[in-house]
Amino acid sequence: MTPPPATSPAAAPRRTPLEGWVFARAGAHDLEGLRAYQLDALRAAVDRARRLSPFYAERLAGSEPGDLRSLDDLARLPLTSADDVRAGGMRMLCVPPSEVGRIVTLPTSGTTGEPKRIHFTAADQELTLDFFHHGMSVLVRPGWRVLILLPGERPGSVGDLLRRGLERMDVEGVVHGPVGDPVPALGVLRDGAFDCVVGIPVQVLGLARRDAAGGAPVTLRSVLLSTDQAPRSLVAALESVWGCRVFDHYGTTETGLGGGVECEAREGYHLREADLLFEIVEPETGIPVPDGEYGEVVFTTLTREAMPLIRYRTGDRGRFRAEPCPCGTPLPRLERVRARYCGRAHLRGGGVVDQAAVDEPLFALPPVLDVRAVLRREPDADVLDVEVLAPGAGVALLERATRALEAAPPLAPAVASGDLRVEVIVTPTPWPQGVGTAKRTLVES
Repeated sequence: MTPPPATSPAAAPRRTPLEGWVFARAGAHDLEGLRAYQLDALRAAVDRARRLSPFYAERLAGSEPGDLRSLDDLARLPLTSADDVRAGGMRMLCVPPSEVGRIVTLPTSGTTGEPKRIHFTAADQELTLDFFHHGMSVLVRPGWRVLILLPGERPGSVGDLLRRGLERMDVEGVVHGPVGDPVPALGVLRDGAFDCVVGIPVQVLGLARRDAAGGAPVTLRSVLLSTDQAPRSLVAALESVWGCRVFDHYGTTETGLGGGVECEAREGYHLREADLLFEIVEPETGIPVPDGEYGEVVFTTLTREAMPLIRYRTGDRGRFRAEPCPCGTPLPRLERVRARYCGRAHLRGGGVVDQAAVDEPLFALPPVLDVRAVLRREPDADVLDVEVLAPGAGVALLERATRALEAAPPLAPAVASGDLRVEVIVTPTPWPQGVGTAKRTLVES
């Protein structure tokens, strides 16, 4: 008999276990004490970066740690970008190269240019491992088995760190890696008696829909989605097939692979507050916006040894939720990130289109496994070219997908006015990025 899920949908959400972990790490008992810790840690991080990193010695030349009298003063410091990481390279390090235990290389999104290389010491990675240990306790319990569909073949890779973090709570993590061929991956899932799956949203959806098509799908207790945005319709599809609760994780390589995870309320991420200080800023000015307003997600590392990042721009569009979390914690909540600024385009008749506007209506259609979109500017109208991955589907899906997009609230006004045309094609063949870990985003041509 399969045990029941860790939580019942009708039960009150359990207080996030990250609260006790964050407060203990900060030596605090409440939010005021946490903010005092963060201010002290910020001053120390700025001082260390100015002394040990040639890049920050120049970038922060006019900034003294003593000038940071409150966390609001963080906004006085300059922003740091991906271009700075590419160009700064080794000049950003605060430790000798011999003390770097892991380097993660992130290819540039263009056809030319230097890749980003993010450096970590063993201590940096230990902090991520500790976060995975406590963050995963939101959705797994001792004695469970977890299938990890993330890169994990190398020591210190995300899947390896997750496996080791789970081991600390008596949970067995099995690292499979990203799903290249779904057939053997589905076999591993069905044969392994797993309680939880961790993976990339579209890849996990592909397994779930193939599992359902084969009859008698497995029953899981939880799923954690990571590395890319997870549309609400995709989450609903997973919960329907596997009868479990689906959680979302927020993090990037730059955050140290882990950044925040939802609690049982699943209404926003609770963040790694003892190691990372997050802001939401107006993208053009870098000025923080009030809680509840959208802006760009920016973070500062407070405990990073090898390569500190001060006011680093993620390119993600998000906001802090202004109201308290239903789980009862005083920790802030970052709303689920659903869009990137580089993937948002303004339509000629008004309104904005992004990947989320395409994803939400299409992942609600059962045959759909993946979606990609390009916005073209034509003389008479904007044209949204959408390719839908759906093996075995035919003309009926093409018509349903077109109607769903044309009726989607972000697109419907522009379609009705004739300022936007939607053109859909359905393909049975996965595209190369469908098996990788790159973020999916709207392309504007």
